[in-house]
Amino acid sequence: MSSSPVLIKNGQLLDPANNINQAADLLIIDGRISAIETPGILQADTNTQTINADNLTIIPGLVDCCARLREPGQEHKATISSEAIAASKNGITTLCCPPDTDPVIDEPAVVELIHQKAAHTAHSNVVVLGALTAGLRGEHLSEMYALQQAGCVGLSNSRHPVENTQILKRAFAYAATFNLRVFIEPDDHWLSADGCAHDGKIATRLGLKGIPVSAETVAIGKVLQLVAETGVSAHIGRLSSAHAAEMIRRAKNEQLPVTADVSAHQLHLTEQDISSFNSACHVIPPLRTERDREALLHALADNTIDAICSDHQPHDVDAKQSPFASTEAGISALDTLLPLSLRLAQTSSLSLPDIIKKLTQIPASILNIDAGSLAIGKKADICIFDENEDWQLNHTTIQSQAKNTPFLGWHFQGRVKHTLVNGRLLFSE
Repeated sequence: MSSSPVLIKNGQLLDPANNINQAADLLIIDGRISAIETPGILQADTNTQTINADNLTIIPGLVDCCARLREPGQEHKATISSEAIAASKNGITTLCCPPDTDPVIDEPAVVELIHQKAAHTAHSNVVVLGALTAGLRGEHLSEMYALQQAGCVGLSNSRHPVENTQILKRAFAYAATFNLRVFIEPDDHWLSADGCAHDGKIATRLGLKGIPVSAETVAIGKVLQLVAETGVSAHIGRLSSAHAAEMIRRAKNEQLPVTADVSAHQLHLTEQDISSFNSACHVIPPLRTERDREALLHALADNTIDAICSDHQPHDVDAKQSPFASTEAGISALDTLLPLSLRLAQTSSLSLPDIIKKLTQIPASILNIDAGSLAIGKKADICIFDENEDWQLNHTTIQSQAKNTPFLGWHFQGRVKHTLVNGRLLFSE
């Protein structure tokens, strides 16, 4: 669907993919970047929609490597429509949906259903990971080629175990033949079973069953060995520990085809935050120690960790109202992906261009999609934000259908003012 031309004027263009950080005007025609000039050169005609970006920062739309949208199967928690709209209001123009929906994304019909619902919403783009094994049961390989043809950008078994290592190796080898990346959420099921918190002093004091770091690192070790043998490209998602980050660092030094991400909340919270049985902080993998948090930041700074994601997991109110161990894990995180990441520019050694790169160009590259860059001819998925605006996350300002976040009441600096998807202005405050 064609849209009217859009002229964005007087903004600070920050596009790490093209090493641009300068004042600029952008002209968008037919959903793509048509021209980039110094302010004042481009002129709008009567058919052109003009956005004044004076004192605002223009970046590529954010690309979120992991966001559970709950549809199909759990529409009482959220829907593709509700979360795609929330994403666009938060500058996120692409969401990647894991395959653990109901039904599982293990056949083309489910892929097509999700794509159709996302297209009908006409907000943020939704890309899909197909199941690595049929039904995510870890017993038989999925129809990988059919899933690829249906538009899946990669394969994953989410956090469902593939207990037979021979089946996992065959799955990796088969994925490699189709040049499909496998997306791993590292978890040794036997080590993490029934756990709900980091295996440390705080979990012991609270009487909570712990999840040891080894649940993550044992799984990563197995994956890295199989990557070395099969040559498959692997993305290790949601790292939580210093040891895991060091394993990825060594793998990269050995030239293994691996990438990694971390969820934004792991960079700001630790096991200390569950000390009052705050179920909003019940996440998997669990919040770990301050040492782990600092190691994750270091790994992000030295590019061991490639991307920051939301790990969005919306829940209804009841899901978080039982005793801590019985609550469902996860944070509604679309609303905090950009503000938590921007906070790192003040609290860590990461620069703003480094942070934006890990939210745009690199996740787009991992997903192998046309996004994350504002070069001429590229698709006009754009986030425009005020780097200096102070605001508070509360039940009124949160855009997701779900409100399960430990960041309610937090004050942030940096707020999205406009979002364009495919050249169409979908949000403007």
